[in-house]
Amino acid sequence: MGRSALRHPARATPPARPAEAPLTATLRRLDDGSTALVLTAADARRLREPDTAGTTLTVHVTAASTEDAARTALAAGLRTLASGPLGDAYASLTLAATLAAPTAPRLALTATVAAAGAAWSAGEHRACTAALDTARRALAPGSDPRADYLLGLKGLIDQAPLDALGPLRRVLARAEGDRSPETLHLAAVAALLLGDVTASCEIGMRALADARTEGRDDLVPRALEYLAYAEMRAGRHARARSRARDGLAAALRTGAANTAAHHRAVLALTASVEGDDAAAASEAAMALATARRHGLAQTAALAEWALARTDLGAGRPEAAATRLRDLVRPGGGHFAVRPLLMPCFIEAAVLAGRTEEARTVAEEFRAWAGFGIDRAAAAQLARAEALIAASDAAAPEPAGRAVAPAKSAPETADALFQQAVRLHSDEAGDFERARTLLLYGKWLRRRRRPRQARTVLRDALHGFERSGAAGWAEQAREELRATGEPGAAPRRPEAARIERAAGGEHPGSALDALTPHQLRIARKVATGATNREVAQALSLSVRTVDHHLRSIFAALGVRSRVELARMVAAAPGAQGER
Repeated sequence: MGRSALRHPARATPPARPAEAPLTATLRRLDDGSTALVLTAADARRLREPDTAGTTLTVHVTAASTEDAARTALAAGLRTLASGPLGDAYASLTLAATLAAPTAPRLALTATVAAAGAAWSAGEHRACTAALDTARRALAPGSDPRADYLLGLKGLIDQAPLDALGPLRRVLARAEGDRSPETLHLAAVAALLLGDVTASCEIGMRALADARTEGRDDLVPRALEYLAYAEMRAGRHARARSRARDGLAAALRTGAANTAAHHRAVLALTASVEGDDAAAASEAAMALATARRHGLAQTAALAEWALARTDLGAGRPEAAATRLRDLVRPGGGHFAVRPLLMPCFIEAAVLAGRTEEARTVAEEFRAWAGFGIDRAAAAQLARAEALIAASDAAAPEPAGRAVAPAKSAPETADALFQQAVRLHSDEAGDFERARTLLLYGKWLRRRRRPRQARTVLRDALHGFERSGAAGWAEQAREELRATGEPGAAPRRPEAARIERAAGGEHPGSALDALTPHQLRIARKVATGATNREVAQALSLSVRTVDHHLRSIFAALGVRSRVELARMVAAAPGAQGER
C-alpha cells in the first residue's frame, strides 16, 4: 500500500477546514488489477503532501487495502467528530467516503453523512451542502429515512424552508413503524426542526430508551442532547436541565468532548431562564472554550444566546443586544440557530434604544415566520412588532410628516401585544408566553392603565413560576409592585433603564430620573463608598465618577452625599437592593 493520503487519519496536523470544498479524489482501476487514488494538486496540499504540490498524486493500493483504509479513516473521523476539531473530522470522513465509494457504498454513505454532520455543527454552508448532495445521490428517496432527512437539512441550509417541510414530515412519519433507535432519533430531530416539540419529546424518549436497551453508548449522549433541546423549547426547563446533565455525564464517560460542550450550552440556557447567573456564566464559558477550540459554531451560538438571555433577564438589554448582534446578521452565527436568536435580539435592541437595528432583523424574521416551519415564530414576531411599535410611539414625531397614520403607534402596539398573547400555543410552554405578558404589562403600566397591567402581570408571574424562571418571575413581581400590587418584591436597579429605553417613565421614584450609569453610581455612593472606590468597582475613571456625581446631585436636587444616601434609602424597594 502506498503512503501519504491513506496515512493521513492518524496525523495530528489539521488537514483541512470545513469551509473548504470536499476532497475531489477519484479512484481508477489500473491494468495490473490495482487501484489508483488520484488527488488534485489542491487536495494534495490540503493533505500536507508538500513534495507533491502542483502535481497529481497517485497512490496505488490493492482493492482490499482501499476498503481497510476507508474504515480506518472513518473510525478516525468519527472519533474526531466526537472530541476533536471539526475540520479534521470533516477531512477524514470525506477521505473515507472517497476511498469506500467504488467497493463499499454503504460505508461511503455512512462517512458522507457523518461529514455532513461535522459541517453542520461547524456552520459551514458550502461544505455541508456538498456533503449532503453527495449523500443524497447515494440514497433513493423513500428507501432510507436518511434520504429525506438530508433533503430536509438541505432545504434549511439553503434558506428554503418550504423545500424542507415535506421531507422532514416523511422522516417524522417513519417513527410510527420503525423501532430502530437511529431512525427514531432522526424523527425526533426532524420534529424539533419542524417546531413540533411535543412530538420531538415523545419520540426522543423512545429513541433514548431503545438506544440504552441496545447499549448504544455512541447514540445515548446525542439522543439526550436533542431531547434536552426539545424540553427546553417546550418550556420545561427543569426537565431540560436534567436531560442535559445526564447527557453531559454520558458524553464525559465516552470521552465525547464536543457532545459534552453541546450539553453545557443547554445547561447554560436553562440557567439563564432560572435566574442562576453564575451557573449560566460557568456552563457557557466551558461550552465556549471547547466550541472555539474545535470549531463548534452551533454550540457557540447557543452558549452566547444563554449569556445574552442572562443579560436580558438581569435588565442589561444593551449587553444582550451587543452579544447577539453578529450572530443574527446575514452570514453570521450558525445558519440553523439564527432564527432562534432573532426574537431575543429584537427585544434587547428595542429596550436598549437601538430600534432601527431591531427593525432590520424583524424584517428577516417576518419572512422566517411566514414559512410556518417554526410554530413559535408567529407569536414571537407579533411581540417583536409590538415592541417596535411601542418604541415608535415614544419617539418624537418625524419632521415634515404630512399625513397621520391610520392607526396610532400606541394602538398598534396594544393590538400586537394582544395578538402575540393569543398566538402563543400551549405546547410551547409557559416561558415565552410569560415573556410576552411581562412586556405587555410594562407597556400597559406606562400607558397609565395599572388595573389592566396588574391582570396581565399576574398572568406573567404565574407563567414564569410554572416554568421555573425565577429571575424573570422577579421582574414580574417588581412590575406588579410598581402598579400598587401589595406584597410584591422590590424593583431591580435596572428596571427603570428598561422602561426608559422603551419610552416610558415610572412615577414612583425620583431615582428614575437618573441614567443607568448614574443610578449605579448613586447606589454605590449611598453605601459610603468614595469616588475612587466607586470608580474601581464600576471600572470607570475617577474623573468620570466625579462628572456623573455632579449630574446626579443636579438631577435629584440634593447637595451632599448624605442627602443622596437618604434619598436612595427612601426609594421604593431600597431594602431589597444591593
